[in-house]
Amino acid sequence: MPRHPWPENIRMLQRLFASILMLALSPLALAAPSQVRIVQQDGAHVLLVDGAPFRVKGAGMSGDRQEALAARGGNSFRTWSTGMDEARVRAMLDRAQRNGLKVAMGIEVGNERHGFDYDDRAAVKRQLERIRREVGLYKDHPAVLMWVVGNELNLHYSNPKVWNAVGGIADMIHAEDPNHPVMTTLAGFDRKLIDLLKARAPSLDLIGIQLYGDIGALPEKLESSGWTGPYVVTEWGPTGHWESPLTTWKAPIEDDASRKAALLQQRYEQVIAADTKQGLGSYVFLWGDKQERTPTWYGLFLPSGESTPAVDAMQYVWTGAWPANRAPSIRPLRLDGRVAIDSIVLAPGKSYAAHADAQDADGDAVTYTWTVLHESTATSIGGDREDVPAQVELILQQDGKGGMTFIAPDAPGAYRLFVEVHDGQGHAAYANLPFLVARP
Repeated sequence: MPRHPWPENIRMLQRLFASILMLALSPLALAAPSQVRIVQQDGAHVLLVDGAPFRVKGAGMSGDRQEALAARGGNSFRTWSTGMDEARVRAMLDRAQRNGLKVAMGIEVGNERHGFDYDDRAAVKRQLERIRREVGLYKDHPAVLMWVVGNELNLHYSNPKVWNAVGGIADMIHAEDPNHPVMTTLAGFDRKLIDLLKARAPSLDLIGIQLYGDIGALPEKLESSGWTGPYVVTEWGPTGHWESPLTTWKAPIEDDASRKAALLQQRYEQVIAADTKQGLGSYVFLWGDKQERTPTWYGLFLPSGESTPAVDAMQYVWTGAWPANRAPSIRPLRLDGRVAIDSIVLAPGKSYAAHADAQDADGDAVTYTWTVLHESTATSIGGDREDVPAQVELILQQDGKGGMTFIAPDAPGAYRLFVEVHDGQGHAAYANLPFLVARP
């Protein structure tokens, strides 16, 4: 006689109900949304999270490497988009909560340079409703810190109605979510732009400021623009490729990893940490890696995952302590006895020597990895996507001490030589320089 299925079905339903009950009673499910406010105390703007002062010590990233950020002393990260993939976003926020991190939630907003028309009322309304749904999904998660409406909407734009749209989005978020501030980020700013924001988006709680090599001018920019409200530096980092020295064939010259780390420490201490009146903290760019003119220009990690001296520098400025084991240090790369600013031209098919002067303060044995890529031809702006240039096959010999000889490519053109110095402990330094191959 066949066994009746009902007892087993009942047991399955009981187990399912128990699982749902455990999930509903989990700490994340029971946690209330953080109460985030910006108040004035003793003449200074202060960010409060659940009543306690919170200075942003953060980085921009997609949600990866959260554990490394927390271990290095960071307390927050920002994203550039949120979206409707609820499972993915909630997993990111749950992970942030477990790591003790708060998230500045980036909201994707149409850029005029990408073709969005702010004279199109229907498109503006559709965008607002899409953002309303996004905010509704995540506003009660305890890891949410604030909302970041768009990114650099002032970059290559002409229609001031974008700020009316930003103001409308801010009003909507305040109505849907009274617990978290709302900002937008600016690629540089002046009085004309600040006046537009004040007139067309007055409900913004603060602004995000994005400066790189010119961040030292931030105090003067604040004064000349008339912005007296609170702000977060939502992007900063190494000197940008658009503001760096160029070779004679217009290839930008990238600082080496150690030079970047020194600049990060200097810029943080002298500019970001120094402003305790309006500044609420910052998000360094980028806690990860990306191709933007080179694969190493902005990332604090190598594409293969190793942390660089810039990560050590951020740990120091956030915590006051260097890590127990630090990344190697490196000096500017030399090729044919010359440095990048010398605009190095090589003859095709001939042999040349390069040298990387690197040290490891911990005495770790280091190894060197050399590559040559075609020079990027990208002209994108604002962090838009780029492809990594093709790699060139090399005939090379290393001496194990930072020296290398190689045969220059046969095809004339613009190239870039890269070296990575690994310490075997998960850390690395790097340097690169552009060179030109041309027939005599």
